[in-house]
Amino acid sequence: MSRPIDIYEKATPKQLTWVERLKFAKELGFDFVEMSIDETDERLARLNWSTEERLSIVKAVFETGIRIPTICFSGHRRYPLGSNDPDLEKQSLILMKKCLKLAQDLGVRTIQLAGYDVYYEEKSVETRQRFLKNLRKACDWAEEAQVILVIEIMDDPFINSIEKYLAIEKEINSPYLFVYPDTGNMSAWRNDLWSEFFLGHRSIAALHLKDTYPVTATSKGQFRDVPFGEGCVDWEEMFSVIKNTGYNGPFLIEMWSENCKTIGETQKAIQEAQNFLYPIMTKVGVI
Repeated sequence: MSRPIDIYEKATPKQLTWVERLKFAKELGFDFVEMSIDETDERLARLNWSTEERLSIVKAVFETGIRIPTICFSGHRRYPLGSNDPDLEKQSLILMKKCLKLAQDLGVRTIQLAGYDVYYEEKSVETRQRFLKNLRKACDWAEEAQVILVIEIMDDPFINSIEKYLAIEKEINSPYLFVYPDTGNMSAWRNDLWSEFFLGHRSIAALHLKDTYPVTATSKGQFRDVPFGEGCVDWEEMFSVIKNTGYNGPFLIEMWSENCKTIGETQKAIQEAQNFLYPIMTKVGVI
């Protein structure tokens, strides 16, 4: 396939080393792996990797030929840019700087940020303003580092559409800020796909492929662990819209199968996702 297809780290067996993980992805036909730095102590510790640990990742990339061009940095859920707690706000910026340095060292080009002002705290005008103030700082640092920041369309009303992202993009006004739509999240909020993708196509850096159950008057929806084809995403329409916007960037299959009992079970889960998605993508002509 000419289209780059990516797999999320959390879809791969958790116990693998990075060389093993990249080889695992290669065997399944993927072009690269998106690294996760989430809010757990275990993955946040990656921001403090030694020179030797960072070099081992670079060597794994060269050994396997499978790149790590993106980091999914969801550590800001625990340490949000818009936090009401000055200590958490300070830590959010420290972690942002560390993530940019890690990206530089590993050759990562894109850091995905979650579209939350705060996650565990009450939202307010002040948390939004603080988020924007600190995002502006982060964009300045990203420009210095020559690493782009992308905001994911989320499972949260704060940024749950490309339209909402575009308002923030206009206010921040940085050439190093883009958007990372998620097919499942976009669909769960019942966004108008044609309007969203045509308005925002120049700002899209990458796309997550995921299914979801919708948000309704009686349901908060379900934003993960929904089998492909069982949720609310109209996949033929989604890929048709994406094709007609002229998007030529990568697709990332986002799923959570790292805790399957065996490597074989993980591999089977990923192949089931591929067997569902690839025929539709081929039919529509996006791969």
